[in-house]
Amino acid sequence: MGTIETIRYARPAFGAQAEPLAYRGFVGRLVFVLRSIARQIGHMLERRRGRLALLEMTDEQLKDIGVSRCDAHREGIRAFWE
Repeated sequence: MGTIETIRYARPAFGAQAEPLAYRGFVGRLVFVLRSIARQIGHMLERRRGRLALLEMTDEQLKDIGVSRCDAHREGIRAFWE
């Protein structure tokens, strides 16, 4: 019984995702897709919040992180999906 506890699910290499057993069937795949979409939207919104924060920083704060005002503006006006 000790050997069974050490076996774990291993994802395939190179970023390919195998479907876990819970995602078999239509509803399971739909849930998987919706969660993936929600995760992507979350990442995009987080990226946008970070870009807006760059626009609100003072010149001293930008200098501390090594970003010029021009670079901060260029990054801040980018679309959230980029």
